[in-house]
Amino acid sequence: IVLTGGEDRLWKTWGFPDGNILLTGEGHTDWLSGCCFRPSGTQLVTSSGDTTVRIWDLSRRGCILTLRGHSRAVHGCSWHSCGDFVASASMDGTSKIWDVNSERCRYTLRGHEASVNSIEFLPFSSTALTSSADKTLSLWDVRTVSRL
Repeated sequence: IVLTGGEDRLWKTWGFPDGNILLTGEGHTDWLSGCCFRPSGTQLVTSSGDTTVRIWDLSRRGCILTLRGHSRAVHGCSWHSCGDFVASASMDGTSKIWDVNSERCRYTLRGHEASVNSIEFLPFSSTALTSSADKTLSLWDVRTVSRL
């Protein structure tokens, strides 16, 4: 199964090798910039130009949580390997670590001088890697909200 998102504001799951669409989700009001399966495979996260991050439940075929807090388009998103946290990277120059269980922003990572274009957790750690339009990469300890 492959997951995609695009300018049509939809995410889609595709079965391979046939290439047929298995599921489609709609709800964002602008382009999708990122999408990622939860490690358990039961949910996914999407990021969008509409400034939101959404959590989708595949069995319910719908959005179960909309995370708001960025002031500009969100360029990317990822799940932590434990499945309890989602990270987002935004044009507003920040990244956020969201606690899915409490449905709130746990930490805001500040320090880049331009748009944050991507964020990824290092597997099984509290470290996140961000890339920015300021031409830098940063490693963060998300427990202390500090650069490494």
